[in-house]
Amino acid sequence: MPERYRSIVDVHVILHRDGEILLLERQGTGYCDGMLHLPSGHLEEGEPVPHGAAREAREETGVLIDPGTLTLAAVVHHRQSPGHARVGMFLLAETWTGEPVNTEPHKCGKLQWADPHLLPSNTIDYPAVGIRAWLEQRPLALHGWDGVETVR
Repeated sequence: MPERYRSIVDVHVILHRDGEILLLERQGTGYCDGMLHLPSGHLEEGEPVPHGAAREAREETGVLIDPGTLTLAAVVHHRQSPGHARVGMFLLAETWTGEPVNTEPHKCGKLQWADPHLLPSNTIDYPAVGIRAWLEQRPLALHGWDGVETVR
């Protein structure tokens, strides 16, 4: 019998303020360095999704988010490569405590506020798909699955 399929669960935080969202420039990680991404990371063992999202936002930007205030913006089933897929949970934060700062300068070059409707050209495709799904109010989107269209 084949082993049961397992997937990494990513949590992405859309910090939304005054019509803009916060993006972080990746640096020194070996993955898409120089490109923009949302505050994000992997869910830890035994951690509920909203708590993981709030933790990642705090670790990367220093803001404090009450997990109970986060709302599910979209889910993206992302296929990074054959045999390597992940589920991205995109959560919307419209309230938090503190001003975002770069708390991980060894992983992040800068923070940048951007209009989510006009994402910078160096935004990584995977989070861009989640942002577009949120804007279009599509609860589920697919990315990287050859020949499979995005679903609603």
